[in-house]
Amino acid sequence: MKLLSVILKLFAKKTDESKLPEEIDDLRTQHMNRTVHKTLTENIIDETSDDDLLQMVFDNLSAIQADYSNEFETVMSWNKSRQAIYIIWLLEAEVNNGGFNQFYSNSSGEFSVFLPEVLKLVGAEKFEVLAKKANDIFENENQKITQFQDGTIEGFSKSYEDNPLNELDDVFYELYNEENLHQIQIDYIRKHKLDFVNQ
Repeated sequence: MKLLSVILKLFAKKTDESKLPEEIDDLRTQHMNRTVHKTLTENIIDETSDDDLLQMVFDNLSAIQADYSNEFETVMSWNKSRQAIYIIWLLEAEVNNGGFNQFYSNSSGEFSVFLPEVLKLVGAEKFEVLAKKANDIFENENQKITQFQDGTIEGFSKSYEDNPLNELDDVFYELYNEENLHQIQIDYIRKHKLDFVNQ
């Protein structure tokens, strides 16, 4: 979602930001052909298959905080379980799309300080260690990493050159073989389902 927002900002002559989340939600619903539950109950969670559970919970959280101009404040007002699933989803979406560099460059980077905590909360200990390492690199090498990021696509592309975060991308992808991050989150949601109920 954030990537789509960034792309639209870069290439659109004029984007009505107040309509962007609704447009994204409509696109997601139309193209993915799935129901977005604005209210979750225990029964909905119980009756949703493991294959669909994580997506359903994230869709619900996205619907709750549809105002992306206040995304950080809204997410930080939630309980720890909701924060964890939302922040981990952002991490996966960004890193799988454009690496850690993209995660830190987009607004998702605001949540970076909470990554180790939320990964530990759900039980993803190896991803927690990697998140700590990524945060340390980003903090210590920030000037080098961000020196070309001037808001243009060219600057963003150039920021990948000799970027110390790049080496962590492959580590992230390979960790899925050792620690099933999706299943870990699904198990966590099942054990803490009342944290996601908003009836």
